[in-house]
Amino acid sequence: MSNLNNLISERNIKALILDMDGVITKTAVLHAEAWKKMCDLYLKQRGKEEGKEYKPFDVVEDYREYVDGMPRLDGLRNFFKSRGITVPEGKPDDEAGENTVVGLGDLKNLYFQEMLKQNGVVVFEDTITWVKVQQEKGLRTAVISASKNCLDILRSAGLTNLFEVRVDGMVSAELKLKGKPAPDIFLEAAKRLDVQPQEAAIFEDAWAGIAAGKAGNFGLVVGVDRTNNKELLEENGADLIIKSFTE
Repeated sequence: MSNLNNLISERNIKALILDMDGVITKTAVLHAEAWKKMCDLYLKQRGKEEGKEYKPFDVVEDYREYVDGMPRLDGLRNFFKSRGITVPEGKPDDEAGENTVVGLGDLKNLYFQEMLKQNGVVVFEDTITWVKVQQEKGLRTAVISASKNCLDILRSAGLTNLFEVRVDGMVSAELKLKGKPAPDIFLEAAKRLDVQPQEAAIFEDAWAGIAAGKAGNFGLVVGVDRTNNKELLEENGADLIIKSFTE
């Protein structure tokens, strides 16, 4: 860990901005399963209607490449485009399960919430311990997430008071922030922490988040590789890659 701590000191980092899913909580696995359930159901139904067979959603490769770290509807468009499918956008009041981007996105969220109730929230204790140590040193902290479920997840995990600032899917929708790989969500967090991007370190497990951190000219962009994702994190410019905060 001296490598990470040294970099934070050398680059005069004053604030830490951590992604939630996959860095703070183990909810990325539940998201991937919810995506698979929704996508496979739709692909099977559409394939039957068209007399075709579509490749099912892969919880590792497809999740990592097309949806991880991104706003739900962007992820949905990305994935279906990879299968050569265009889904109608739909309307904001479409019901969950309607064959539109909005309806299918809401269905994925319903599946995720069901899984969350069944499984509960598991946190990465190494992250929590490390963050508390950094806070004692005077560093400011924020949590970001593309998810609109962020606050519910933090509540379930008992982490609502750990971070000074939260910028999530709800805030992004309210402020019309662009999703990753655009840097908007990180820039908003830095603004609320009252630091310049160059004074903040980003911690991300998704390639889109690493790309966003680099696009925002943040002082340090750290890839957190919990799922053997090192290559993609490196390709998108991570300054440092760690497996955990207790290395």
